[in-house]
Amino acid sequence: MSGAMDKLLGGHFYQNAYVTRDIAKAVAGFERLADVRLKLEVDTEVEATTTLGRGAMHQKVAFLWIGDMQVELIQPVSGLVQLYSDDLPDDDSIRFHHICHRIDDWDALQKRIAKNGLPIVLEGGGDALKYCYVDTRSWLGHYVEFTWMTDEMWARIGGR
Repeated sequence: MSGAMDKLLGGHFYQNAYVTRDIAKAVAGFERLADVRLKLEVDTEVEATTTLGRGAMHQKVAFLWIGDMQVELIQPVSGLVQLYSDDLPDDDSIRFHHICHRIDDWDALQKRIAKNGLPIVLEGGGDALKYCYVDTRSWLGHYVEFTWMTDEMWARIGGR
């Protein structure tokens, strides 16, 4: 799959992301069963644009690095978080949500997305980090997130 995505949209695959109703339990599960080299946890509210408009998204997020693979755990709290809350399992387990690719050229990515007629369902960020989610569910069964970030931001979030 990574080869197909590299050809279609480009970038470096580095993340699997999951949604949950209980982030503490999800983090504990990964810490018990995986060799987590770095853990970053935040309770955050960010401004983003979704299919419902622009507004705040409040969520609890954990980034766990296992080798060079990042696992993102997301617990939606309030605001424009439907992209995540619509996929929550009925219990407090985790459910796979999306993969993420880091890309080098944001403008070229936007052109490739438009050329392929893929809908962007969430986007946000600033000067050091930009991100967007592309709805690839009809093809892959899940979303694909793309990030552009400075090398300093990559190092700050634990990339190497």
